[in-house]
Amino acid sequence: MTPRGYEPGPVTRFLAEDHRRLEQLLQTAVASADQVVQGVYDHFRAGLLRHIGMEEKILLPAAQRWNGGQPLSIAAKLRLDHGALAALLMPSPTTEVVGTIRKILEQHNLVEEGPDGLYEICDRLAGAEQLMTRLRAAPEPAVIPHSDTPAVLGAVHRALERAGYTLGSDSR
Repeated sequence: MTPRGYEPGPVTRFLAEDHRRLEQLLQTAVASADQVVQGVYDHFRAGLLRHIGMEEKILLPAAQRWNGGQPLSIAAKLRLDHGALAALLMPSPTTEVVGTIRKILEQHNLVEEGPDGLYEICDRLAGAEQLMTRLRAAPEPAVIPHSDTPAVLGAVHRALERAGYTLGSDSR
C-alpha cells in the first residue's frame, strides 16, 4: 500500500514500469499452458537480465556508497533472488521454471518497489538523476541458448536453495 501523498521518484517509476513490461512479456510468452512463444520468452529473458544488471551494477553499489560503504539490509536477499532468477533463465522454460520465476518476482518486486525499498532509497540519493542516465544507458546483455544439462539443472537447484526457494509453481 502506498502512503497517502507519496509521489514515486524517477528511479521508482522507471524500474517499476520495467517490472510491468517484463510481467507482460512473460504473460504473453506463456499464455497457453502447453506452449511457450520462444521469441517473446527470449525478449523476457534479455529484459530480465538487463534489469538485474541495472540493479546489481548501478543501484546496489550507489545505495551502498550512500549508506557509508555498508550494504543495505535488503541487499543480500535481493542478490540471492537475482542469482536464482538468472539461474532459472538458463534451462528451457518448463511449467515449473516459469512458475518459480513468477513466484520469486512476485515477492522480489514488492521489496524493491515498497516503502523504503531499493528504488525509493535510490530516489533519495543526491545523484538520482545521474543514476537515471546510467539506467537508461544500460546495455542489453548477450543471451546464450537454453541448456538443460545435468550441470545446469544442478546449478539452478543450488541457486534456488541458497535463496530459499524450490523448483515448482508452488515454491517457497
